[in-house]
Amino acid sequence: MTESLSRTRGRDVLDMALVIPLQGPAGIFGPSCESCAALAVQEINADGGVLGRELNLVPVDGGRSPEEVAIEVDALVSAGAVQAVTGWHISAVREAVAPRIRGRVPYAYTALYEGGEDRPGLFLTGETPDLQLGPTLDWFAGTAGVQRWTIVGDDYVWPRRSAATAARYLRRIGGTVCDEMFVPLGTSDFSSVLGRVEASGCDAVLMLLIGDDAVAFNRSFAAAGLDRDILRFSSLIEENVLLASGTESTRGLMTSAGYFEDLATSSGLEFAATYFREFGDDAPVLNSLGESCYEGVRLLTELMRRAGSTQVPAMMSVADGLAYESPRGTVELRDRHLRQRVFLAVADGLTWDVVQQL
Repeated sequence: MTESLSRTRGRDVLDMALVIPLQGPAGIFGPSCESCAALAVQEINADGGVLGRELNLVPVDGGRSPEEVAIEVDALVSAGAVQAVTGWHISAVREAVAPRIRGRVPYAYTALYEGGEDRPGLFLTGETPDLQLGPTLDWFAGTAGVQRWTIVGDDYVWPRRSAATAARYLRRIGGTVCDEMFVPLGTSDFSSVLGRVEASGCDAVLMLLIGDDAVAFNRSFAAAGLDRDILRFSSLIEENVLLASGTESTRGLMTSAGYFEDLATSSGLEFAATYFREFGDDAPVLNSLGESCYEGVRLLTELMRRAGSTQVPAMMSVADGLAYESPRGTVELRDRHLRQRVFLAVADGLTWDVVQQL
């Protein structure tokens, strides 16, 4: 009887690994990611599922070491326990997971990232520097007269490659990198970093810090009084980090993203209304990182429906030009990257005030 049920379930259910951080500096994002992905699954199953199969998420803790995460995902794929992978996790985890998957199942990576990924079967929903970082630096130079930057990042692939991209953009527009510092993931003491920031003579700090590290930096930055004269921009900071940083630590803090909870577009407002109607006013904070997991589940589903298959070659053959409506508006897949609008926002206490589309 158990064997029969297992065969039935294997035929009628499509299992998708959801790799999100449940611990470590990025663990602050986990609940938002999980709830947004769950909302996507509810909507997809209410609409008939995926190719006649019920969609089911298999959670994987992406907050562990990259190798631990990769070993678990590899085991799930090899055992046939999951037929797809998605989720928000740092680039160091993606760099370990992707070679293990080897294109055997489709993998939708939802985090903003440094760009350049082209491995077979890998689809990317997040913002890339050409859409997010470069236009932001242009805006700072042209609108705020900010040309002198100091970069502070965590020490792994995304901050280092993004810093190199930022330096190239700044050289192109006559800007300067005054100083550049990278700290271990999990850093909470930024006293020496702040000393160098102050001594650098910069107009603004480019923060490439994750979760709890960004919170600690924001608190220390404001406590040292540096927020009186120096702006901060981070391409990876959202509502959870604002709340944890506190109102007194967010003056002069800006970000850019494809989605904000307070984004006043019809698609964004509709998504927020659906989210809070489903999960209630005490739901995990709605933000761009959480919404990206909704996006990852939706993208894989749309690709499978268009291909009529869950197989990577079939999905890749129909990927280019796939467009659909999402909380980010109309999005389109080009070279397996989701093309989308990106918006600039400034912190207003504990919320984001969206300034303009970049």
